[in-house]
Amino acid sequence: MGPKLQMLGMSVGASVLLGRYASEYTFGLFATTAALFVAQLVSYLAWCVVIYPRFFSPLRHLPTPPDGGFFMGQTSRIRREATGKPMQDWMENIPNDGLIKYSVLFQERLLLTNPKVLGEVLVNKNYDFVKPSHFAITIGRILGIGLLMAEGDEHKMQRKNLMPAFAYRHIKDLYPVFWDKSRELAVCLSKASKASTPPSEKTETSDQDPNKVVTAHAPGAIEVGNWTSRATLDIIGVSGVGQDFNALRDPEAKLNQTYRTIFSPRGTGRLQLLGVLFPLWLLVRLPMKRNRELNDASGYIKQVCRDLIKQKRQVMAEKERTDFDIVSVALESGGFTDEDLVNQMMTFLVSTMQAILEESFAKTTFVGKVAGHETTATAMIWALYFMCRYPEVQSKLRKEVRAKLPSLDGDISAADIDNCHYLHAVCSEVLRLQSPVSLTIRVADKDTSINGQFVPKGTTIILAPSAINTSSHLWGADAHEFRPERWLDADGKSNNKGSAESNYSFLTFLHGPRSCIGQKFAQAEFACLLGAWIGRFETAFEEGSALATGEAEVKSHGITSKPKVDLWVKLNELEGW
Repeated sequence: MGPKLQMLGMSVGASVLLGRYASEYTFGLFATTAALFVAQLVSYLAWCVVIYPRFFSPLRHLPTPPDGGFFMGQTSRIRREATGKPMQDWMENIPNDGLIKYSVLFQERLLLTNPKVLGEVLVNKNYDFVKPSHFAITIGRILGIGLLMAEGDEHKMQRKNLMPAFAYRHIKDLYPVFWDKSRELAVCLSKASKASTPPSEKTETSDQDPNKVVTAHAPGAIEVGNWTSRATLDIIGVSGVGQDFNALRDPEAKLNQTYRTIFSPRGTGRLQLLGVLFPLWLLVRLPMKRNRELNDASGYIKQVCRDLIKQKRQVMAEKERTDFDIVSVALESGGFTDEDLVNQMMTFLVSTMQAILEESFAKTTFVGKVAGHETTATAMIWALYFMCRYPEVQSKLRKEVRAKLPSLDGDISAADIDNCHYLHAVCSEVLRLQSPVSLTIRVADKDTSINGQFVPKGTTIILAPSAINTSSHLWGADAHEFRPERWLDADGKSNNKGSAESNYSFLTFLHGPRSCIGQKFAQAEFACLLGAWIGRFETAFEEGSALATGEAEVKSHGITSKPKVDLWVKLNELEGW
């Protein structure tokens, strides 16, 4: 029970007692309850905002950003700027020993800033720090309570049972699936780029953002995000659950539209305002259109998952497993009930889902990566953005892809893709500079310590991949430059550290027991999609677009960290491959 409800309950109880035993001190049940509640609320806020953090908090001596408000701390700046941007500034400019304290809406937060403290929180004391309990209320209805949301022994059990499905010996069998869908994407792009009429307004506003400005685009222009999202949904359908959702060839497919509804920002403004007044468990039950959309979406996705599991059980009862998809491997393990697998499948399909209502408080993003589709689609948007900005990198990448891979119409193996070292370097640099999710959050589950600093139970811990990945203290003076060569050794072979000294300097997939179980899956899928696209198409910004002319600032926003404006490109299909 939250403090607001506790205070309300105490106010009602005290008002009833006063009315019965000291009626001369009451103003009626409602007025007395309201007065007592306001008095408690003011006292509570004074304690949280003024007294505790300044005089009693064990964290009060830690370095703090200098520009915070007296009452609201850093709330205004965090809401105003791109997700993760303030944390980048603080890491660069505030001297610290691994911890920076800041406050958001009366809550103290600890930002982790160096490999030593990251290793302590993510590995050595991993289970001391858990996801906030309200995440199960907000995003659990979309993701299910699978690996992403499980904690403690339950998480250990689920991860152990799922590990075989994500082992490299299994992932390498999925490379041909990734390549087949990459080829299908290329075929669809070829047709779309040769279209004789401009894209329809329906295509431009398919994310259902009512504030989006509709602009005209040249015939054959391609909006990258729409295509990459559909391609990655198809890939996770075939390789993850053994079902081709056909989103590439049918953009109106119900599952594709369902996820576009989920990731739409529409309706979040009203939720932001209400989130200040109501507890989350009540907020998600209010009869609002956005809540109905999310509940309907969740119900449909669950039913799709249940139907697929039922079909797979029937097939497996009749013959030995021949499918390589993740759910088939999980079914074979015998470690999950059907409802457990529904939760896992929902997590696979979405991959990353922001804590939509948590965003209403402080633009705090939630990450728990598995092999899903939205994060890879976002990575593809950024990869093609960088290819357009740096055509010399694009040309070098195309040369390697065409030299080391068979034609797009041929078959490939894991070894073929893994031998494309510059391709993997480009992918790693994209994921470093633009981590699809900028921030993730943990809460101390008990009194503990970080780097010798006592951390009381309930303290919010902030992990900021976007800031760690671009810290000049960890990556050098060129930390903000796009330089794939940092991921190559002198002999041209791939390395796993870039130019950083510590593995913890690259936080995109996290580390430790809660690291991305689908990291190898995601990296292989990303490499296949980007290799096929660049091998077949010369890609450039649409002439006159805001991104091409530099008129639009590029910054992350929304569910995952995408450019502020859509990426529209022109494709030149190349022969001979």
